[in-house]
Parts: sequence; C-alpha cells; structure tokens
Amino acid sequence: MDDNEILSLYFTRAESAVVETAKKYGNYCFAIAKKILNSNQDAEECVNDTYFRAWNAIPPDRPTFLQAFLGKITRNLSFNKYKQNRTAKRGGGDIALLLSELEDCVPSSIGVEAQYESNLTAVVINDCLLTMDKESRIVFVRRYYYADSIKDIAARFEMSESKVKSMLFRARNKLREHLEKEGVTI
Repeated sequence: MDDNEILSLYFTRAESAVVETAKKYGNYCFAIAKKILNSNQDAEECVNDTYFRAWNAIPPDRPTFLQAFLGKITRNLSFNKYKQNRTAKRGGGDIALLLSELEDCVPSSIGVEAQYESNLTAVVINDCLLTMDKESRIVFVRRYYYADSIKDIAARFEMSESKVKSMLFRARNKLREHLEKEGVTI
C-alpha cells in the first residue's frame, strides 16, 4: 500500500491505517528507537506511541513524506524515553557520547524564544549539510540522526573507523563555523 492510500485511511479514521503503517514502517521505526534506547521493550513502546501520535496528528496534518514524519516522531519519543531512563539511572548505550560530540557546535535552547530559535537553527544546519559532499553528509546524518555507531558506519560504507571519526570531526567543525557565521549562538 502506498503512502497516499495509508494517509487516506487516517483521514477516514479507519483503524486499518495503523495496521498498514506498522506493516510498511514498523521495522524502520523500531530500528531508530532500538539504536537510541538499546532495549527491545522500550523500542516497541516508542513505536506503539509513534502510531498513537500519528493517529492523533493525521488529520489535520497531512505529511508530505510519511516515512520521515514517522521517523521524526519515533526519534523524538526515543530521545525522551532515553532521558527518562537516564534520569531514573536505568540508561545505557552511547547516546550520551553521541550528544556530547555535538554539544560544542549546537546551541543551547534556553529562553522564551527557544522554539523559534530552534527552528532557525535547524534551517542553518540543513544549509550547512547541503554544502558538504554527499559522503560526509550521509555519514553525519547516520551518526547524529540515526544514532549509528562509528563501527556500523565504517562497515556500512566500507571505510576505516578512523576515517569516519575524521569525517565527523571535520563536519562538526564545519557546522560550528557555519553556525557562528550565521550568527547562531553556540
């Protein structure tokens, strides 16, 4: 079933919309959640919450790219669950390391205008990614969006771990410079 047909099911409030979403994107969402949470049970919970959020958001929203829409929901829910687990001293995995790698080049979002500034920052980050060569951009997104380990990225693209680390280091520096140039407070 294609995305337009699935979206039509949501708009008619047919419960089969969730079933079809799970068939088509369940593994994709689970993979995102599992990499962040490192727990099958927590990942399944986040995926189920993703379906619930999608059900509540569609309609009125009509996502242009259903896969990206679901991926973003899953990712955000997974990071929230990770923070919850971490607060409860139950966390684990490499997410803290992943986030610490970006802390020097991503601004803090404190203040009343945080959401507005966050949206502007996202635009600047996307602009910076477009200036990178395709390989660097893909490696950056695999690491910082999909939370792939350096080892997994190296294996996926048949390169050494040191090359991946070097690419990520250069990409973070480029991002930091780009953000500073655009006036984004770090």
